[in-house]
Amino acid sequence: MTCAVRESGGGWRCAGVRWPREVPELGWGRGGDRRVSVLAYGAGLGFRAVGERHCVGARGNVCPLGAVVPGRSTGGRCAECARLDRAHSVAADTMADDPRTYRVYLAWFGPGMVKVGITGEERGAARLREQGAVAFSWLGRGPLMAARRTEEVLRAALGVPDRIPYAKKRAVRGQLPGPEERAGAVAELYARAAALEGRGWPESLERLPLEVVDQVGVFGLDRAPDADADADADPAPGRSVRESAPAPVRAVRELVDGGVVAGRLVAAAGPDLHLAVADGGVVVLDTRLITGWDLTAVTRATGVTGSDVRVPLIDIGGGGVQGGLF
Repeated sequence: MTCAVRESGGGWRCAGVRWPREVPELGWGRGGDRRVSVLAYGAGLGFRAVGERHCVGARGNVCPLGAVVPGRSTGGRCAECARLDRAHSVAADTMADDPRTYRVYLAWFGPGMVKVGITGEERGAARLREQGAVAFSWLGRGPLMAARRTEEVLRAALGVPDRIPYAKKRAVRGQLPGPEERAGAVAELYARAAALEGRGWPESLERLPLEVVDQVGVFGLDRAPDADADADADPAPGRSVRESAPAPVRAVRELVDGGVVAGRLVAAAGPDLHLAVADGGVVVLDTRLITGWDLTAVTRATGVTGSDVRVPLIDIGGGGVQGGLF
């Protein structure tokens, strides 16, 4: 099975990975049209980048300048479109009269990496999947400004950051502890947060009970990437993630004109796709780097095998840069 990559020439450009449900999807856009390709673990995924990378626009609108943007930019937007996109986000605090209900969450990404955040209740856990949260629990629900105030109070009192770089998340993703330790870390954070109720916690925010959600299975991080026949097999009882899924050691730094990325999808977390390649290793593709490119499908007929990487790579956690072939 091969994950669909739309042929170039029709004006379709990739919008990156989306997580509306518990399976990843690649979004595609052409003007005002939108389509998706549902991804499947164990399936092949390959493409070639063509031409230059262009700004993806803002809030569903095409960039009026058609600006060319750098290959290493994870935002994929020109300065003006980035400003417009930010101005209409919840994080910009420009939507104080938003009538929707919001939830405060506690997210765990790996040992020593936790954060507090908010998301619209109607989105469910989509935001947690988009961020690559390995485990999480809801803390409370209420109006936007109450959720925002609680978020600020908890960040200050608990000493947790508002952002965790994806590079740090990748560095620990293949070396996660077992499910009991993951759940314990979330429960500990929840207990510390709940102890602050009544001390700066808005009365309009309703506290929700602790319920740890573990997303290792959703992300495919409990799978063994080196055996097609066992692609759907669960790890043996008691095995940790590190025993089931070898840690990725390389990540795509950027795409280039004519650059190829092809492999077998073995896991996905947030915007990252984990691709098993010919040497038995796993390469991480941050799909924020492929937005704005024209992508064409690659096959053996085009001279590309099912496992081929011809773009600049970087060592995960080490910062070293490699050439595209290995």
